[in-house]
Amino acid sequence: MTERRFDVVIFGATGFVGQLVAEHLAAEDLGDLRVALAGRSAAKLAALQHRLGVPWPVILADSTDRESLAELAGSTRVVVSTVGPYGPRGLSLVLACAREGTSYADLTGEPLFVRQSIDEAHQLAVSTGARIVHACGFDSVPSDLGMQVLADRVRVDGEGELAEATLLVVSLKGGVSGGTIDSMRVMVDDVRDDPSLARQLGDPYLLSPDRGAEPDLGRQPDAFFVERLPDGTWVAPFVMASFNSRIVRRSNALQDYAYGRELRYREVVRTGTSPLAPVTAGAVALLTGALATGLRTPVVRPLLDRVLPDPGEGPSEKTWRNGHFRLEIRGRAVTGARYVATVAAPGDPGHGATRVMLGQSALCLATDRLPDRYGVLTPATAMNGALTDRLRRNGFTFDVRRSDGG
Repeated sequence: MTERRFDVVIFGATGFVGQLVAEHLAAEDLGDLRVALAGRSAAKLAALQHRLGVPWPVILADSTDRESLAELAGSTRVVVSTVGPYGPRGLSLVLACAREGTSYADLTGEPLFVRQSIDEAHQLAVSTGARIVHACGFDSVPSDLGMQVLADRVRVDGEGELAEATLLVVSLKGGVSGGTIDSMRVMVDDVRDDPSLARQLGDPYLLSPDRGAEPDLGRQPDAFFVERLPDGTWVAPFVMASFNSRIVRRSNALQDYAYGRELRYREVVRTGTSPLAPVTAGAVALLTGALATGLRTPVVRPLLDRVLPDPGEGPSEKTWRNGHFRLEIRGRAVTGARYVATVAAPGDPGHGATRVMLGQSALCLATDRLPDRYGVLTPATAMNGALTDRLRRNGFTFDVRRSDGG
C-alpha cells in the first residue's frame, strides 16, 4: 500500500450513526492516528468538526459520484461507511476500496447486498490486499464473535467441533433507527421487483464462499416459529436471525469449517418459562410477521411509513445511552459436551453499542496485527480475537462456561 493521507475516514459522518461513531473515536486516545470526516455537505461536516472539537480534515464525497469515491478510497487505509441503505448506495464504495487495497467496514444487515459484494469485489480485494468487512454493528458482531469464542473454547477443551448452537436474545433494550427500517423497505422492494430474489433470501447458505461444498442438513431453522426448548424455555423469532446466521455460516466456511462441518446454527428470542411465556412468544412472532407482511402490502405500507422512523432519525440520547443487550449462545459439541457463551454490552444495541463496535472495528483494521486474510470477510474472520479484546476493554462481555458439569 502506498502512503495514504489518512488512517481512518468516516463516510456519512453527519448521519445519525455516523455522528455517534465520530463522537466515540473523538473520545479515544488515538495518538498519531489520522482521522477524517467525509460526506456530501461541507457545512454539516464543518459543524460536526466544530462540535467534536477535533482538527480532523473534511472530505467531500457522494455515494452517487464514483470519482469522489475513488479519491476517498485512495486517500486512506480504512473507510468506515454508515451510508445506507447499502443495496442502492454501497457497492461503488466497496469496489473503490477493493481496487485501492483499502480496508472497509460498514453496518449493513442486507444479505442481498453482501452477496453482490462477494460476487463483484471478493477476488479483486484478495488481489489488492483489502479487507472488506460487512456487518460491524449489532448486525452481526455479537453473533459472529460470540460463536468464535464459543468454538475456540470447545476446541481448547478437546471436545472437537460444535454440532449445534442456538443464540438466545435474553434481554434487549433500545430504539429503532430510520436507517434500519429503510434497509428493510429496500429489500422488500427488491424482491417485489425481482421475485427470484426470494429464493436467494431463503437459502441459509446465501453468503457461503462455496455453496456446493455446504452440508445438506435439510431445513436450517431461520423461519418464523414459536418453540418450547427441552428446559422449558419458550422462544420466538428474532428479526435479525436470517442475516446474522448467514454471517456466522460464512465465518465458519471461510475458516475451513472450524466451528463444525455439520454445524446447525440458529437465533431466537427467549421469552421465559412462566405460564405467560408462550403467549409472549406468540405475540413476538405475530408482530414480526406482521411488520414483514405490512411492508410488502401496498395498502398497509403507507400507514407504516407514517409511524416508523424516517431515514436519518434515531432514538434520543437518553435511550441509546441507557439501553443494553444480553445474549446467550447454547452450544453442543460433537462429544455431547455443552457450553453457554454470554455476550453482553451497555448501550442501545443499534446505536450506543453499535457506535463502539463500528468505531473499534475501524481502529482494529487500521492499527492491529490481523490474520493474513483478504477479500469480503466477516468481523470474526477479518479481525479474529483483536476486535473481541478491544470490545472487552470497552465494557463488552464475552464469556464461555461449560454447562454439562464437565
